Amino acid sequence: MAVTNGYATRNQIKAALRIGTADDTDDTLIDDAAGAASRLIDGYCNRAFWSVGTVTRVFAANDPYFCDVDDFSGTAITLKTSTQENGTFDLTWAVTDWQLEPLNANLDGLTWAYSKIKAVGSNQFPFTGTGEALVQLTASFGWTAVPETVTQATIIQASRLFKRLDSPLGVAGFGDMGAIRVSRFLDPDVQQLVDSFRKLRYLV
Repeated sequence: MAVTNGYATRNQIKAALRIGTADDTDDTLIDDAAGAASRLIDGYCNRAFWSVGTVTRVFAANDPYFCDVDDFSGTAITLKTSTQENGTFDLTWAVTDWQLEPLNANLDGLTWAYSKIKAVGSNQFPFTGTGEALVQLTASFGWTAVPETVTQATIIQASRLFKRLDSPLGVAGFGDMGAIRVSRFLDPDVQQLVDSFRKLRYLV
């Protein structure tokens, strides 16, 4: 099965597993591992790294001056708000009314998608404090390119998931102290590679 929105190719994972590209015996299993690893990284980071395309989404502002949004790329956006707080987005903001962050689409030296909008003009975000979605954004959501560290993390995690089939009962082997069990936690190298992309969610 072909991988949808995967962060590593079949051949990249085959290379890591030392499987020749001409050997197609396990292609379906490798594709499944690639897809599962990609979605596992999405879940851990609380964000997705593929390009969704231009769509319209709604958001609740953090306060009158800031609004966290889903990751998007490019500055060609349409921003509207509901001034009557009734779900009708009647006010279209001018480009001078907002500032996209992180600034310059760069964070700690890494190329980054935009994920926050700051009100810098005469308009403010409607904010009720109850989590109402009163901000509407039309933009190209997602990332234009998968970060290199995310691809490498996917290769490692997909390889691990593929090899996990050799230990269906969770036992990787036996040592002097008995059975060596497969860890149920995210691979530590994968975690190190993607930790900088992790978006923390706070429950209120």
